[in-house]
Amino acid sequence: MQERSSVQELADSLKRELHRYSPGGKLPSSRALVERYRVSPVTVSRALARLTAEGLVVTRPGAGAFRAPPRPAPPAAGDTSWQEVTLSASVAGELVPRTVDASGVLATLAAPPPGVVEFNGGYLHPSLQPERAMAAALARAGRRPGAWGRPPAEGLPELREWFARDLGDHITAADVLITAGGQSALATALRALAPPGAPVLVESPTYPGMLAIARAAGLRPVPVPVDGQGVRTELLADAFGATGARVFICQPVFQNPTGTVLAPARRAEVLRIARVAGAFVVEDDFARRLVHADAGPPPGALAADDHDGVVVHVGSLTKVTSPSLRVGMLAARGPALERLRAIHVVDSFFVARPLQEAALELVGAPAWSRHLRTVAAALRDRRNALTGALLSGLPELSLPYIPSGGHHLWLRLPDGADEGGLLSAALRAGVALAPGRPYFSAEPPAGHIRLSFAGVAGITELAEGVRRLRTACDEVLVRGGSGPRPGRSVA
Repeated sequence: MQERSSVQELADSLKRELHRYSPGGKLPSSRALVERYRVSPVTVSRALARLTAEGLVVTRPGAGAFRAPPRPAPPAAGDTSWQEVTLSASVAGELVPRTVDASGVLATLAAPPPGVVEFNGGYLHPSLQPERAMAAALARAGRRPGAWGRPPAEGLPELREWFARDLGDHITAADVLITAGGQSALATALRALAPPGAPVLVESPTYPGMLAIARAAGLRPVPVPVDGQGVRTELLADAFGATGARVFICQPVFQNPTGTVLAPARRAEVLRIARVAGAFVVEDDFARRLVHADAGPPPGALAADDHDGVVVHVGSLTKVTSPSLRVGMLAARGPALERLRAIHVVDSFFVARPLQEAALELVGAPAWSRHLRTVAAALRDRRNALTGALLSGLPELSLPYIPSGGHHLWLRLPDGADEGGLLSAALRAGVALAPGRPYFSAEPPAGHIRLSFAGVAGITELAEGVRRLRTACDEVLVRGGSGPRPGRSVA
């Protein structure tokens, strides 16, 4: 049994037995618990620590563990309605609510109930995460001299250098900032590059977390459609001209949610159009290390082709490792880098040094390249399995593009289909989906869903998830009058 699950099982067992002890009553000794439950002393210590953190147990050095006194009843809730006025902004004398819609982000962060197939996830399943390598890296990092001291505000030089090597010879460690994950890097970039109220150009559809960041910063996302070759550059030029925007956020490699890769001819066009407009391109390169085993190397970063400081590059280790390895980066040059550094320091001072040291240990270990190969093969196999199951079992869902990287598929629903109704029916059938609506900054052209194939336990669970989705589609699409559509376009 894994140590983590043993700790949880012991904590649950002790929690169920607490009623046998009066408040202040002494629990069995650690030695007795080791013998009774046949676990290690470390497991007992960690289980008691967990109950202590929950306020159920009190430990006294040299005396043992005791049942904690009952908690006092919470006070009656007060009247917080006044906050609705205070949290609104005054615009031309009128109060305007400043709400932040995090629903699209929460849809991929929320863990579904037990037994539900997790097609809505945004991270690798624990079986694909390099847990042993990360644990070993963290242990080694914690023993490094100075590991718990204050790091440079920009990040450890060695880690900045490691990130810079992917971005071309003209990008050096001096151009890189270490951030607390890609989401933090995006937030810093948008706050640095665009003033509140300004328009920012975004791909349509695009990552909901970025839309939430933009709106929280008071920015106005303006959509630019994408197709099977990435952003449509003729519409990008029109959008710059019509809005006067000075920022365009894009994902050139394995775009979220479509999975597309920006075509070679369009890469140069994006840079040229932005340069003419006097605008920045924020390159969110979140999925570069999620390339599938049957694909060639992904194209280089846009930053590698940029010599004029147009591109602000965002990268991260999180997607290919673990949700909690929140280590990302920003790369830029010129005055923009100084502003990015200032906002980063004001917001967070620096990223915790033990986490940076652990990231360095991880990417420098032999296990790192093995992990990347394992993930590439697993994502290829899962993509093929899910694609095959959808083509044969759910032909009415259009799959316009099969990606060569990333961890999800983007499906268009039949015309007139009830997206919200399908999500509810799917959850009743035991499968969680990511809704398509939050991926659009304006009205979507049709209903969509995003299916992740990385967050499930394996290929068998993928097949079961499609079977359950078939049940939900039979309930919603047939009832709503949306029958199967013959044919589909698969790139």
